[in-house]
Amino acid sequence: MHKRDQVLQQEKIEALLGPIDGHYFKGQYSDPEISIRLLSDLGKKRQNNEDSCMLYVPGSEALTDSRGILVAVADGMGGAKAGEYASHNALRCICPVYYERNPHALVPAALRQAVEAANAFVFRESEHNIDFSGMGTTVSALAIVGNWAYIAQVGDSRIYLLRSGMPLKQLTYDHTLVAEQIKNGLINEEEARNHSLKNLITRAVGIRDTVDVDLFALELQPHDTLLLCSDGLTNMVNDENLEKELAQEDLTAMSESLLEKALEAGGTDNITMILVRIGEVLKESNYQQGGHIISFHKKSALRRLFSFFS
Repeated sequence: MHKRDQVLQQEKIEALLGPIDGHYFKGQYSDPEISIRLLSDLGKKRQNNEDSCMLYVPGSEALTDSRGILVAVADGMGGAKAGEYASHNALRCICPVYYERNPHALVPAALRQAVEAANAFVFRESEHNIDFSGMGTTVSALAIVGNWAYIAQVGDSRIYLLRSGMPLKQLTYDHTLVAEQIKNGLINEEEARNHSLKNLITRAVGIRDTVDVDLFALELQPHDTLLLCSDGLTNMVNDENLEKELAQEDLTAMSESLLEKALEAGGTDNITMILVRIGEVLKESNYQQGGHIISFHKKSALRRLFSFFS
């Protein structure tokens, strides 16, 4: 039996999804190829936690090879229990659809179908239950299949990458009014950080009967560190400090330090993160078409010099 199966069988766990008490959640997983840490906190100002986070590790080697390990963060909205319901159940929908609905679909297509299914469920619930009217959620999902990572993105939760010798890179695009204004040159990033409408999102799961899903693909390297997080973290901790924390060796210490910094900065929202550390040896896999390939390169000395004086 595959070592990963033994761990799951012993612990009787194939999936982690939380928080389940509306407040706090911790989880982790590790094997020779990957280490993962999940953490979600209520923060200082909210009465309940509307964020959710998920980890799914297949129970068979065949499914691991074809679909990989899936992690996701969701940040619900809608007030009272509606936001919590939206984020939690969106992630509950994504997992079975991704792994089971269309086994012959390529990974990006399967991710899209899974998020679309989550959108249909949340929208239907909001239409049929007045207590859930208008609810929705962000979704940032990451599937790791061999040496490739595939991303599905809706909303303003984020996925970052820290790679040895490279600056921190945000892999996803925020679906917010402020992000659109930055893109169009109307405001700069410093103005965006303090903008009164910085949390106004332009795209979410469940607010309409259809949803547009951004799809990305990234070829991984040994020791890559990935961060999935809600805006409760990124609104409190800037990219410079994120980069410093992600350079730590221990994921547990890293997650606790990031949480502490977010709380010290005010903790005005729920704070949720998933940290992923790629191991020394990656199993080779073929790229599966369907997502925009993310690539970036080290700056040459000349380009760095030019950037310094520009």
